[in-house]
Amino acid sequence: MRKPTAIRFEMTDIAKLKDHTGRVAIFVDEEGRLDSNARRCNTLTKGAVARAVEGDAFAKTKPGQAFTLNMPVGMAAIALDIVRVARRSTVVQSRKTGATLAKLRGTAEVLVAAGPLRGVENVALGLAMRDYTFVDHKTGSDDISGSVVIMCSKPDAATQAASPLLAIAEGAFMTRDLTNEPANILTTTEFANRLEDMRDLGLKVEVLDEEALASLGMRTLLSVGQGSDSPSKVVVMEWNGGTEGDAPLALIGKGVVFDTGGISLKPAGGMEDMTMDMGGAGVVAGTMRALALRGAKANVVGLVGLVENMPSGNATRPGDVITSMKGDTVEVINTDAEGRLVLCDVMWYAQDRFAPKAMIDLATLTGAIIIGLGHENAGVFSNNDTFCNAFLKAAEAEGEGAWRMPLGDAYDDMLKSRIADMKNIGGRPAGSITAAQFLQRFVKDDTPWIHLDIAGVASVKSETALAPTGATGWGVMALNRLVSDVYEDG
Repeated sequence: MRKPTAIRFEMTDIAKLKDHTGRVAIFVDEEGRLDSNARRCNTLTKGAVARAVEGDAFAKTKPGQAFTLNMPVGMAAIALDIVRVARRSTVVQSRKTGATLAKLRGTAEVLVAAGPLRGVENVALGLAMRDYTFVDHKTGSDDISGSVVIMCSKPDAATQAASPLLAIAEGAFMTRDLTNEPANILTTTEFANRLEDMRDLGLKVEVLDEEALASLGMRTLLSVGQGSDSPSKVVVMEWNGGTEGDAPLALIGKGVVFDTGGISLKPAGGMEDMTMDMGGAGVVAGTMRALALRGAKANVVGLVGLVENMPSGNATRPGDVITSMKGDTVEVINTDAEGRLVLCDVMWYAQDRFAPKAMIDLATLTGAIIIGLGHENAGVFSNNDTFCNAFLKAAEAEGEGAWRMPLGDAYDDMLKSRIADMKNIGGRPAGSITAAQFLQRFVKDDTPWIHLDIAGVASVKSETALAPTGATGWGVMALNRLVSDVYEDG
């Protein structure tokens, strides 16, 4: 697994600015004022910093963006990055500033002269989050990067503040690695093995095999994977960092390691992207890793349903009727609407076994949510305003787009079946909403619940603020913040 870049905080020492041989970064506020580090670099470069700051090019930069002096005369550095910052940078702006430095650095060693800059821990997080590449299957690509040192006025305090944030980055990296992996590598068995490895972090991890799932009555989940040679599994991860006996928050993830659509076969064009259909399970795994690494003082359980949806002589057919663990029957109209069949059994199992105080499921569930919200926001559905608002607040604080969508009886009526308790799809209109309505039938009346449709944000074709093209790790920061804000003891 790719680990975030190691970032070290040191006391400011302007003498190091002259002799550093990698990249040096300094900061200038919106009024063009130079701090002591910038003034020192200006002296070394015989006024080049001041001329750059007074020029039109720098005037056009926005807070968080940089103007670069390559091979600055008077310094050993290969480049001097002059970063424009707002006088009162927000958390999100500070992280974007760090991301800018990550994009500029390549693999060079970086000396960041932060001086009195506030929020250096968030600059560090932004740098770490953006400094990611997935090169596991590229020959000759060791992806060896140079060190990052941030000089600041209070390095010990910055180190302490950055530690839990860099744990979040590591969780997000796990999510990205899992989501980027091709399906011939990340089989259901390999996925489960990687989750079992997190026992070393203090997580309790249990893997339920097909025999156990059958005995529990998880027939809808098993129906999705029965056309594949890859065995279906459910992995349960428990983090007990809160009060003993306190009910946990439950996180449920859809883990379809590859989705052909089954008998309702998808078009060939773009099917290769369906390696990311386990994105919900990836977010749950990454969040559990982050919580364990930072020692969260909360009880959280993560459950993921791992299956592969393939067409074969054993595959579920359109028109089949399956009985869920809850006991409700489902008429399968389209085998490509398989994620909800996985989630409904795992959600019911989570409530039966753990009686959670609240439950969140995550899934790359519908293409319809991309039509509605694009790649900027995940769709948020909930039966509880207080719970939902707490999550939306956490997502906004972390800069992860999320938008609440409606639920209602009229949408529920679209799932009526002539021969079973419900159909697994409600037709083309309101496709994301009817999918959420389907899942709500498996939420007990006293359980606050959120459904996150992350189809548009889990993996994208262009870079985002904190991630390169591909898997984003969306959701790890927001869920971690929710746990911190609402569920942690003390």
